[in-house]
Amino acid sequence: MADTMSKAGGPTSAAGRAAREGRVRRIEEYALGGLIAGLGIFTLVDTATIVVPGSANAMGPRTFPYFIGGLLVLAGMAVLVATWRGKLGEAEEGEDVDADARTDWLTVVKLVAFFVAQAVLIDWIGWPLSIAILFAGAAWTLGARPWWKPVVIGLAMGLVLQAVFAAGLGLSLPAGPFEGVPFLHG
Repeated sequence: MADTMSKAGGPTSAAGRAAREGRVRRIEEYALGGLIAGLGIFTLVDTATIVVPGSANAMGPRTFPYFIGGLLVLAGMAVLVATWRGKLGEAEEGEDVDADARTDWLTVVKLVAFFVAQAVLIDWIGWPLSIAILFAGAAWTLGARPWWKPVVIGLAMGLVLQAVFAAGLGLSLPAGPFEGVPFLHG
């Protein structure tokens, strides 16, 4: 009898753990459905604030955001209803997944720091340099060696994207020290 009951008088630790995991999975799926539906509602409400010029035709600037917001609300509601009916997503069972592995929070913090740095620096140093910092920092954080290769690749990627936005779309991203270079200005 001691094998099937824990010290607290409940089910065995394996059965108790499975029950807790089931509750956690259900809560996670409710949270996901609520988040998706909430994002859709936010999109619908925020879309109403878009100013429509008087000359806009039937397909104005609100059409696509309303469509996406509606789809998000429907998808979120579908997840909530499916979860309520007991249809939970399958747990990850990949062969490369280590269920006991802990999250490396230092790596997460470094990646977030490089994303924030890119967002803050884009107006000061321009798109090509800020995206080079983001790319090189993320690659270095994830183990790329030697350090200079991701810097060169990031800078090349930033310049190419700047030129594509300028030439192909006619849009100007902040150029920073490359301001005035004709093929980088939309």
